[in-house]
Formats: sequence, structure tokens, C-alpha cells
Amino acid sequence: MLSLTCRGQAGNCYVRSAGNGCATSDGIRHTRGNWVTFSFSRLRADFWKLRISSTRQEIRSRDQLWLSTITCSGPPAVASSRTQRIMENMPKGDEAGGAGGTSSYEALKRVDKQWERVRSLESATGPAPEVVRRLDGQMSGNSAPTTTIRGIFDVVVCGGTLGVFVATALAQKGFRVAIVEKGQLRGRMQEWNISRKELYELVKIGVLTAEEAESVVAVEFNPNRVGFGAGSEIWVKDILHLGVSPAKLIETMKQRFLQAGGAVFEGIGLSKVDVYDDTAVVYLDSGEVLRSRLLLDCMGNASPIVRQVRWGQRPDGVCLVVGTCARGFENNSTNDVIFTNLPVMNVGKSKLQLFWEAFPAGSGPKDRTTYLFTYLDAKPERPSLEELLESYWDLLPGYQGVKLEDLEVLRVLYGFFSTYRNSPLGSAYDRILQVGDASGIQSPLSFGGFGSITRHLERLTNGLVDALQDDILEKENLSLLNPYMPNLSGAWLLQRAMSVPVGADPPPEFINELLSTNFSCMEKLGDSVMRPFLQDVVQFGPLAKTMGSMMLVNPGILPQIFKQVGIVPLMDWLVHFVGLGYFTFLSSVVSPLLQSWVNGLEKKKQYYWRRRFEAWKFGAGLDYTLD
Repeated sequence: MLSLTCRGQAGNCYVRSAGNGCATSDGIRHTRGNWVTFSFSRLRADFWKLRISSTRQEIRSRDQLWLSTITCSGPPAVASSRTQRIMENMPKGDEAGGAGGTSSYEALKRVDKQWERVRSLESATGPAPEVVRRLDGQMSGNSAPTTTIRGIFDVVVCGGTLGVFVATALAQKGFRVAIVEKGQLRGRMQEWNISRKELYELVKIGVLTAEEAESVVAVEFNPNRVGFGAGSEIWVKDILHLGVSPAKLIETMKQRFLQAGGAVFEGIGLSKVDVYDDTAVVYLDSGEVLRSRLLLDCMGNASPIVRQVRWGQRPDGVCLVVGTCARGFENNSTNDVIFTNLPVMNVGKSKLQLFWEAFPAGSGPKDRTTYLFTYLDAKPERPSLEELLESYWDLLPGYQGVKLEDLEVLRVLYGFFSTYRNSPLGSAYDRILQVGDASGIQSPLSFGGFGSITRHLERLTNGLVDALQDDILEKENLSLLNPYMPNLSGAWLLQRAMSVPVGADPPPEFINELLSTNFSCMEKLGDSVMRPFLQDVVQFGPLAKTMGSMMLVNPGILPQIFKQVGIVPLMDWLVHFVGLGYFTFLSSVVSPLLQSWVNGLEKKKQYYWRRRFEAWKFGAGLDYTLD
């Protein structure tokens, strides 16, 4: 049974199904009893078709016949977007903290509003909101908080989704640790994609056993594809080839943390922090107060503390990403690490180079996660996430060889990841340190920090243990844990080369040609060059070899690179490239010579030199070794 209502001379028709559901010609499945919107502007002049999916009955009629039976009145109704219709008809799921933890249309609009504020700098007018205050003297010499202190800890970790890893590592070392999580401390349903090598960093440091690590793997797949435009495809193995269940992993980590004596404050957010010479007083929005020697800010890009520190700064780069987890993919055994079948194209008012990433999902054999992402600056002209999603619906069938109406959308994924050239972020206050995405330690080419946190967890834990044991918690000493890393800074050039500046009009296939040449050269140079790069690790030798090979293979590409990225960014990158070589020399040659001398120094100087050794090693990418 169908009912039809139309409002407005050129308005919208609403069709309601009383059967098992209907699928419209725009490829969207709608469940029983929902109102579906049709715009006359989308109907062909001679007929339109509505297909009832439960019976496959087709109803065809000429527009004139429909119009002869419809009474129209009132102003035109506002048509909902395709994204809204899809998201409002998805099954409802529980929300979790962290990127990708929400999948509702209302949450999309909230994130889009945040993205709008970032690119307009609307939120940076007036003085910065004060979350952290630095007060002179010791707490005992100042007026004490009026609220009874709920607990005294060595470390309070704000933001538990990724913070639980460092919290557990420190609790296992015997420190009193608390986690403050605004929502519930649980992982999202959507998998995190990672390599087994990265996952086993958690086993190496002892926060997981090998059995526990394998138990959180929801799906495994090989081989993995890399491809750009009309260039040749490259197939590799064991790169981002695991889908890890965040729900299982975070629950396992939470239980480990509690067993080690940790305390969890869930459903409670951070309100403010007062830092004294001898302690940090942490005020929660529940009215409770905690006292801690050190606060770790693991609240990601949305951290209110980072917002205060970076107030008025526009991000230097942004990764805008949308996607879905959907059911109905017959060919579902491999993944795409990075792939594009598209030239530079218009999305909204901007020219963008769009990239794909795709992985089998652990929820079913025909379930697949596909991401569409792009690199851009935070200019007002840039598209919203909803605009990018509208392009995603148009482009997905051509990418995956499926019809949109044959897919059941389980979750819609979206987010933006702001990155700053001034990263990692040094400590701006005594007794407070940013960790993970809040610090900007992740690559400007990545979506977020799970892989980054596994890579740096051992280094961070060792440094924090030294700092806590010897009470070296001043901001200049904590900043040594987030040091300058030339390989991270050098990755900015590639992000710039993969984006299209506002107002620029590059050849449509230039970025594809550049990346195809780059990856073809790396493939010929072997695994020692290709594999670190695919896991966001830049090393001096492999980078120098790749650049030299590119100049030989395609010498004409150099003037195009100059035009695409500009002289000033190239000169800036050259400084970091020289620094990458210098750090490689320091870590390989100087560090081993100084080890025995450093061991004889007093504790504070040992702390300083050990952090320098780590900065040289990680800043040169020498922490990465082939399997």
C-alpha cells in the first residue's frame, strides 16, 4: 500500500510504504512506514519509477498522470539530503568516545559545525577560554578547594579511549593512576585497521599478552593494494591487514588497568585544572576534585587544554574523511591502503584530489568499510563533511563496482583531523603533557593515532617513569617527551603535494602522476624503502633513494612540484630533510658512543640525555625495523 502527498507547484512528493520497505531510484533503502521524499526536479519528463523491494513490483506512470491526481498547496517543502535520508534509516547503535564513535545524522551536523568554526576561525574571537591556571607556590600555601578531594594520584589521564594504553602501562609500573572519560570507557564498533607488527608493540611493553592481542583481531586480509589513476597497481602484504575490534580491545585494557589498581571516572568530563608548584588540582564537571602529580591530556583534537594553548591558530592542514561500513560486497578479500581512480575534481566550491581506502569488516563476510578522504587547508571555501558524503554516494559505485541500492549501510563514518606544523606540541604548563592526537605526534597523512600510540607507547612510558620517579615534571622537561622530529615535519611536503590550494588549477592528473611515479620507484627499491613509508615512517636513506630515482625516471616532474607546492615550502622541507640526515647520524654513531658516559651522570641529566637519544632515534625513523 502506498500513499502520496505533494506540496508546492514544483515541490516534493512524499511516498509512504506500508509493506516491508521500499527502495527509491536514488539507491536508498527505506524501512517500513518511513516517508520518502521525491523532488520533481529529479524526475524524467516522460516517467518515473518506484520499486518496492519486498515484492520487486515496479510502478511506472507518466508525470502527467500523477499530476492529474495530485492536489498541491502551500509553500514548497525543504527536501532532505541523501545523506540525511540514509543516516536516519540506519539501525541505531551505541555511541563511544574517540574518532568514529558516533554515526547519527545529528552527530554529523555537530561535527560539521565544529569543522565550520575551524575553517572560519569563528571560535577564536576574544580571549582563550581558561581551562588551565598556573598558580604560584604550593597548594598547602593557597586556599584549598572547597570540595573534598576525591582521590590523590600520581597520574590522572583525561581521555580514556587511547589514554587507557599509557594509563595501564604506568599502573603496571606501580603508580597510582586514574582515568577520566567524558563518556563511557569503551571502544567503538567500527574496527581500527593496523598491522600485526604495530599491534604487537602492545605485547612488547606488556599491556597485552599475545593471546589477548589475537583475540581482539576481528578480521585479517591480504594482499593490500596501492594505486593512483592510470598508473600501475602495487600489491603488498601485511600492511594495515588487521581489523581490530576497539570494543574488545578497550574492554580488555580497561580490565587490565583495574587489575593493576587503576581508578576509572566514567561519564565525567574535565572542567578545569589548577597547577601549583607541588601538584595539579583537577576539577571535574561533576563537582568532584582529584589531586595529581601529573595530568596526561589524551583528549585528542578536541582537547579543551589544546584549544587554550593553540587559541587563534588555524590548522596548517586537515584530513577530511567520510565513509561507510556496508553489507553487500561480493568481492571482499583484499584491502586498499591508498587508491584513487579520480582526477582533481570539484566538491562544493573547492577543487580536491580524492583518495580511497577500503577494508573487509569483521561483522560479516560481505561487510566492507570504505573511506573517501582528502587533504586540504582550513579555508572558509572548503566543503562540509555532508557535501563530501554526497560526493561519496555518487562515486562509491564506480570505485567498488556495486550498486548503491544493493548495499545495506550499517554505519556512516566521518571526521576531520587537524594538523599543525608546530607538532608535536611541547608542554605549555608544568605537570601537564599532551599524549597521542592531542600532541600532534601522528603523521599529517594519517586519520588518527592508534598506530601512532602503539609506536610511541614504550618511549613515552619509559620517559614518564623517569620523570615521575625523580619528580622532573617542569614543562621544559616534559616537553622533551614531545620533541622535534624531522621525519614528522618532513611529511608535510607530501601532504602539501597531495592537496590543491584554494584558487589553484593544477593539471587534473598531476597528483596521480606524482604519486604513481613515487610509489613505482619505491617498489623497485624494495621492501626496505616501501614498507616503512606505508606505515607512516620516513627514513633518510629510503627517502633520498626515492627522490633520486624519481628524478631519473621522470625529470620533468620537478618543475611541476615547484609549481604545486611553492618555493618556500620546498625550502622549509629541505631544512627538515637535512635534519633527518643529521638525526640519523646522531642516532647511529653518536648515541652509542655516549651511552656509558650518560649512565654515570646524576638523574636529571640522565633524563635529559635519554630523551635526546630517543628523539634522535624516533625522529630519524630508526625505531622501525623490518620483520
